[in-house]
Amino acid sequence: MPAEIKSTSHGQTMVLTLSNPEHRNALGPEMYAAGVEALNVAESSPEVRSVVIVGQGSLFSAGGNLQRLLGNRQQPPEVQAQSIEGLHNWIESIRTFPKPVIAAVEGAAAGAGFSLALACDFIVAAHNAVFVMAYSNIALSPDGGASWSLSHALPRQLVTELLMCGERIGAQRLHQLGLVNLLAEPASALTEALALAERLNARAPNVLASIKELVGDAADTTFNRQLAAERQHFVKNLHHANAGIGIAAFLDKQTPRYG
Repeated sequence: MPAEIKSTSHGQTMVLTLSNPEHRNALGPEMYAAGVEALNVAESSPEVRSVVIVGQGSLFSAGGNLQRLLGNRQQPPEVQAQSIEGLHNWIESIRTFPKPVIAAVEGAAAGAGFSLALACDFIVAAHNAVFVMAYSNIALSPDGGASWSLSHALPRQLVTELLMCGERIGAQRLHQLGLVNLLAEPASALTEALALAERLNARAPNVLASIKELVGDAADTTFNRQLAAERQHFVKNLHHANAGIGIAAFLDKQTPRYG
């Protein structure tokens, strides 16, 4: 069976399923391109308000395909560089996508699979899910933004432990550290992720887009510039039709229905 990303709809949520069962949902160039294309479709569709990424079967993703990496060692370095660029395009498209993206993790999220989950806005993981930055175990360094994502979320010593030692860390530990948002019963991560998506879908999409942009830019800007950006977004959202809907509904003790 070919490696692919399957797209299905659950109400206003697009579910993207990583499907490569012969290689434990390992990622590759065809999946990177399909992921970017799917997000482009979702961004242009007003019917889609959120995206959930899940692995087919009982695990999220084993990361890179080692057989493909071995083959690329026989190719010019540019071949692997282009492959990583494809992964990074997908990671960047998730981070800049103006709608919430949720990773639903069962089983293992290893290597680039862990990087992919970290790029999402939320992680919902089964209690028994495990995460591992497996790169150093096979004499490789991380990609997919893993070093950036972890360094912005965890103390330096823990980041170096995860990246250098390459040991597994459980979902419950990552939940305690704030990297996993919600824990789910085994085989229920997708169900919990869809429930979270429904909660997000009920909120004003323009505001969620503003929040995602503000949070994404906060780490790389000054406090004064962030204040200016917050002012700009606040004024823009106040004059959006959804603010009128939301304020009126709150005052009338009604449930808002945003456009």
